Amino acid sequence: MRGSETVLASYMVRDENLAEKGFLQIEWASRHMPVLSQIKKRFSQEKPLKGVTLGACLHVTKETAVLIDAFLAGGAEVALCGSNPLSTQDEVAAALAQLGVHVFAWRGQTTDEYYWCIERVIDHKPLVTLDDGADLVSTIHSKRTEALSNVKGGTEETTTGVLRLKAMEKSGALKYAIIAVNDAYTKYLFDNRYGTGQSTIDGILRATNILLAGKNFVVCGYGWCGRGIALRARGMGANVIVTETNPLRALEAVMDGFRVMPISEAAEIGEIFVTATGNINVIRKEHMQKMRDGAILANSGHFNVEISLKDLKELAVSKRLIRQNLEEYTLRDGRKLYLLAEGRLVNLAAAEGHPSEVMDMSFANQALCVEYLVKSERMPPRVYQVPKEIDEAVAKLKLEAMHVKIDTLTEEQKKYLSTWELGTT
Repeated sequence: MRGSETVLASYMVRDENLAEKGFLQIEWASRHMPVLSQIKKRFSQEKPLKGVTLGACLHVTKETAVLIDAFLAGGAEVALCGSNPLSTQDEVAAALAQLGVHVFAWRGQTTDEYYWCIERVIDHKPLVTLDDGADLVSTIHSKRTEALSNVKGGTEETTTGVLRLKAMEKSGALKYAIIAVNDAYTKYLFDNRYGTGQSTIDGILRATNILLAGKNFVVCGYGWCGRGIALRARGMGANVIVTETNPLRALEAVMDGFRVMPISEAAEIGEIFVTATGNINVIRKEHMQKMRDGAILANSGHFNVEISLKDLKELAVSKRLIRQNLEEYTLRDGRKLYLLAEGRLVNLAAAEGHPSEVMDMSFANQALCVEYLVKSERMPPRVYQVPKEIDEAVAKLKLEAMHVKIDTLTEEQKKYLSTWELGTT
């Protein structure tokens, strides 16, 4: 590992010589992120982030680099670490270091290294934080409370992170305002559904190269990520089964044409299992004991807690790596279960994450929400929705980039919608 480590560490990446490859990846992503490119152009002219230090804990991918580049164009100083030990693209991290980003990220980190990198970001005293899972926010609130006085606000990218932050708010622990970027329409309806759906299937196929058609494919959780995974798996010809705890989502899955049953029943017939719930121990010992020989286990939730790795290790008598991101666990009765990407996000650990086109909208929300926080007065510490005007602005910019035109309301229609007097005539 090469890099620079001083009293205030400047950066730490795996190999600076990968930077040229990283710039090519960033260039490719940028070509498919027209909304963020438009925001960068405005930022470069207006410099709304001049003198502002941003602290980000995000997946260090080519798409994230396009976001960071927009911040740099806006005048910001950026400290960045990875939000998952296996998701960093080392060539991108190297390129960002050359751009002057204080980047602390490399693929294959230990848990200690992962949190070391988070603390190096905090060392740079960010005014605004950007999080993907809330590990940066939670570390500031627990181990590095001296940094709280400098933080004006933050953003959160994921469902898992928003749940953690709302729990902090409810308990009174949250000390600064957070905008839940994940909850923007132009984020979860597209990134969570279409992005997670496509990239999860991509990760499973890269890790296994199996045929999905005709297989029983179990999706645990029918939130927007689960919906996307189920939709794409069905498109590949799989027989999709959904497991849920929420009756409304379960009912929706039934009416979307999927079989719905408890995980205890699905465990007996499933051939591929994917968790996308944001909860812990969704697949555990009693389910693994029922599974077919050769069942494949994958996770698309943010943390590697949805498949109980402890239970899997206790049931197994041996483990071996069959191919990259594919581990074989042999159980006492001879059955073999296959775990993908160590139970981490399969779409980022075994593939490249979401396509640039959907991250364009997610990161456009990030960029505009950061600008909003910087320009606003300090807000009370709670979790906020993305301002409606930002959400709609992102949608309009995306439609323009896709050369799609839509109707506008007439003055008569606006008046009709704003009054109650007119009805049946």
